[in-house]
Amino acid sequence: MGGMTPVDRPAWPDQPDPGPHAAQAADGSTAFDFFAPATPQQAQRAPLETPQPEPSEALPSAAPTEFGAPAEFGVPAEFGVPAEFGVPAVGHPGMSAAAPVGTHSGIRAALEPELNLDLSAHVAVAAQLGGPQLVNMAAAAPQDPPTLELGAPIQPNARVIPAPAVPVPADATLVDGFQSAPEGPLYVVGDVHGYLQELLDGLHAQGLIDSEGRWSAGRSRLWFLGDFTDRGPDGIGVIETVMRLAAEAAAVGGYCRALMGNHELLLLGADRYGDEPVQSSAGTASFLAAWRLNGGQPTDMERLEDHHVAWLSRLPAMSVEDGHLLVHSDTTAYLEYGDSVDAVNDAVHEVLNHGDADEWWDCFRRLTKRFAFRGDNGAQSARELLDVYGGHRVVHGHSPIPYLLGDAPSEDGHSGIQVTGPHVYADELAVAMDGGVTMEGEGRLLIARLPLG
Repeated sequence: MGGMTPVDRPAWPDQPDPGPHAAQAADGSTAFDFFAPATPQQAQRAPLETPQPEPSEALPSAAPTEFGAPAEFGVPAEFGVPAEFGVPAVGHPGMSAAAPVGTHSGIRAALEPELNLDLSAHVAVAAQLGGPQLVNMAAAAPQDPPTLELGAPIQPNARVIPAPAVPVPADATLVDGFQSAPEGPLYVVGDVHGYLQELLDGLHAQGLIDSEGRWSAGRSRLWFLGDFTDRGPDGIGVIETVMRLAAEAAAVGGYCRALMGNHELLLLGADRYGDEPVQSSAGTASFLAAWRLNGGQPTDMERLEDHHVAWLSRLPAMSVEDGHLLVHSDTTAYLEYGDSVDAVNDAVHEVLNHGDADEWWDCFRRLTKRFAFRGDNGAQSARELLDVYGGHRVVHGHSPIPYLLGDAPSEDGHSGIQVTGPHVYADELAVAMDGGVTMEGEGRLLIARLPLG
């Protein structure tokens, strides 16, 4: 595994981010990384009530486990939607029974009613999904499969006429001995930060959804680079939209998937640990305080449910698609978690499943670092990641392009440039996809087809 580069100096996310014009290293990076001072609007927000749960409080089930996902996601897990397409399969073997992701935080305990699900509820879900046939499947007792008439055996000298060959596309791939249809085009989406309408408009403009917001891209492949919530008005609406599109895309041979961003870690930490103190460079800190400081929306926390938490907690930290290394953050801190894509994803999931508050905070802190690929050593840092994890180009979100270029004082600040598309830099080894949708009048939500033209 490659060593760390000088650009990854310690970042302390519990201190205000001084912006790109603060004291910098020789390569132009700062030792700080994430926290912008609270805006006046954030400062005026009423703090969330954080009632403490009773010790004996039980965790309500978020969805019927027989179906693997809430009914609104469109396709139950056992009817052809693998877990990797983004729909959470409750009780999946890949999730530990001791995983903390399903625990019921005191932040939400007073906000969620108990769910009393019985067989009649399952039958109702089946009726919504598939009509009388699924109702019968859900309610009827198992039966033996029907007997098939196979006909008389073939005589030893009988002539067998082979079936005509079916032509397949030249670019089809061989999977388990069978020829598969070619994969569709690959798209990536930068940081959304709760701007649901901008997301829907952008997906529709790319032909990925129809006028009603339903998947219309067939076998196309869509990756979100993380940061669904905070700062914008409807983070939970964004999460639910991505979850629904994952099911709809999988049903027609495409897929919609997402990466773990630092704001997902922040939201999950605030939900699980609340005001519990964590070890930080500035003394006492907490996930809830950090979440509020960085644009956390009370309505998102109020609407956050267990199936959202389960889905977010299963997101990978990185992936390689068509020679592109997809990550959320522009940092080499991923190297601290493993020397392969699978190792990194497993290590992050291990923290979320079994780590304590300090381990969660450390993971959040590392994946909040930024600016590794800019400056004189930027190309070297990008090559370091590519050499270890594969691919020929890093594609990331996290750092808004005006902020990355030093034209804005913070993630929410104003700059003198208008973002028009992805930013290719670091000797063309890196692509920045965070268009700064939170920067009113200058930023925009970026959706791009890869490879870039």
